[in-house]
Amino acid sequence: MDKPSLVEQQGTLGRYLRDPDHCAPPSEMNATRAQVYRDLIFANLSTLLSGTFPVLIKILGDEQWRTLVRIFLRDYRAQTPKFGEIAKEFIEFLAAEPQALSEGTWPPFMVELAHYEWVEMALQQSDAEPLAPSDAAMILERPLQVSPLAWPLAYGWPVQLVGPDVQPEAAPAQPTLLLVRRAEDWSVKFSELSPLAWRLLQRIEQFPELNGAAQLEGLAVEAGASGSAEFMESGAALLRQMHGEGVVGVAI
Repeated sequence: MDKPSLVEQQGTLGRYLRDPDHCAPPSEMNATRAQVYRDLIFANLSTLLSGTFPVLIKILGDEQWRTLVRIFLRDYRAQTPKFGEIAKEFIEFLAAEPQALSEGTWPPFMVELAHYEWVEMALQQSDAEPLAPSDAAMILERPLQVSPLAWPLAYGWPVQLVGPDVQPEAAPAQPTLLLVRRAEDWSVKFSELSPLAWRLLQRIEQFPELNGAAQLEGLAVEAGASGSAEFMESGAALLRQMHGEGVVGVAI
């Protein structure tokens, strides 16, 4: 029998490293050495991910976390060579609802909690630039833009409350609306948004040609408060607050 080619041996080793429970290492390779590679690959991946998902790990426990990492390593084919982007691909893997995860008992909020935990790292590592300084007095007269370092997010689960001692079994009737932003000192800030504040940020991205006053007027129509001076005043105050925090700015 011909000796396996280098490519064939590499393929056999790769399958073993991903799924050692069902695949054998290359017959030409020392078994002990293969096990060392196997353990290093798994440990490195687990360590790489664990720093991003501390709450999820506490909820799952070490054994179930190891099972989840093993499924990810076995079934997923990452598209990035960058270590810093592996956590994002892990999120995409979970969101795709792979068949393997239907075979166990996993928290129903797991995907959203993992995304919530990943957001902090993603913003810290983002290469996006903050908005250029702009005049707050112009926020009603000029079109607005949302900072690429401010992310309005909507979750079905109260992810900011979930932890080892808080594990809801059913999602609440109302979504959880959050704003996650990177401040000037590079710290990541989390805050809850009212439905109207969340919708205002959504509208600014959806209708970038409208000035601040038109955005508030459109929001008032949606909220059934058309023509309300109080609504417009409150909305203008909210825009000024968001402008001061670097969340929105006047479009240049």
